[in-house]
Amino acid sequence: MPEHVILLSVPGLRGKDLAAMPNLRALAADQMTLVPSFPCVTCPVQANMTTGKLPSGHGVVANGFFWRDKRQVEMWTAWNETIAGPQIWDVLHQKRPGATSAVWFPLLSKGCGADSICTPAPIHNPDGSESLWCYTRPTEMYGQLRDQLGHFPLMHFWGPLANIKSTAWIADSAVAGARRFRPNFFYVYLPHLDYAAQRAGPDSPAAQASLGELDEVLGRLIAGMRQAFAPAEPLWLVASEYTILPVRHVTHPNRLLREAGLLAVREDSGGEVIDFAASAAWALVDHQFSHVFVRDGDTQVAERVRTLFAGREGIAEVLVGDERRKYDLDHARSGEVVLISEPWSWQAYYYWLDDGRAPSFARTVDIHRKPGYDPVELFFDPATKGIPLSASLVKGSHGAPAVTDEQRGVILASQRGILVGNAMADFDVAALVLREFGL
Repeated sequence: MPEHVILLSVPGLRGKDLAAMPNLRALAADQMTLVPSFPCVTCPVQANMTTGKLPSGHGVVANGFFWRDKRQVEMWTAWNETIAGPQIWDVLHQKRPGATSAVWFPLLSKGCGADSICTPAPIHNPDGSESLWCYTRPTEMYGQLRDQLGHFPLMHFWGPLANIKSTAWIADSAVAGARRFRPNFFYVYLPHLDYAAQRAGPDSPAAQASLGELDEVLGRLIAGMRQAFAPAEPLWLVASEYTILPVRHVTHPNRLLREAGLLAVREDSGGEVIDFAASAAWALVDHQFSHVFVRDGDTQVAERVRTLFAGREGIAEVLVGDERRKYDLDHARSGEVVLISEPWSWQAYYYWLDDGRAPSFARTVDIHRKPGYDPVELFFDPATKGIPLSASLVKGSHGAPAVTDEQRGVILASQRGILVGNAMADFDVAALVLREFGL
């Protein structure tokens, strides 16, 4: 039974990628197919892996939430309290008194029950602008990491400048955390493979180069962790959250809902914004799926939405009401209708019919104000000094159910005998970790 378990969460990692990653390949004594559960996007999959539950059990139905009572969208800023049920660190506290955990950069980890935490958190400035540094436990740890490593490189974590610098900071700060706390369980999120694969496609030269960049950082992380935990040898688990597929098509659900007379807008932010109160239906889009929220749960409107999207190019499934149980999305936070893309298509949040009426936030990296995920933020037009309103620029996406081998990821272990069978689901990861602690 190992004294320390390190779980690396690496979105976009595929089994075939190990051929270009010698440091990771040397670490892996065994590997197995890892099947992400729908929705195959960051927050739901991370909640699956840490709770052992699916969205109907833990309540994380997407990367963002629409709070019906407040008519408010919350993208990427929710705290850990949105996850129902105990996570790995909670179970360790309950059943292995004295066992400690550290959580480094998984989303929705702000305020979780781990003993030490380092994760991005927005800071709202007096002038109304927003910067993003880190939420830490203990609170003074961020200042200590800043003095040692410099500020967390926000500009390189997301947006047009997203690159290896942010992942390198996460890895280096995790080593510093390991030296200080020597936790029994350490969960680390390394996002670097997300960027180039969405910009240029998962098999593009840029995406292939990102494998080497991440592997170099992994080499430093592995060496640093081994020194921090010496003489003990930690058990390493490396889990891909999902894989990214090439896309050649984009659907605009909100534009279709607006043209059908179901989505309403109002003037704000120098353009149009969705009027949630006045809309009979609107879509919170997230990569390759969306939750369509129907006012007052009107079943006739929900059926109109089904008719509008069923059989449309790029749409694989339209789930209404109880049909959402197919993917364990029968939860109060889900939309009354769930739209699922074909693997070669994705969904954009755009709702305006004239680019001249787009809100000011549409052309900026402003992930918290947009009513849906916007990968076009990865692109920047130097001529206009803004984000182009062209969803066709995106060449890679994920989120649709993993029905093909290309949509299934990989889990690696640094010791043989840890992985049993031919494949496992993402929600099996929690039990795998706890089993290594005798639980």
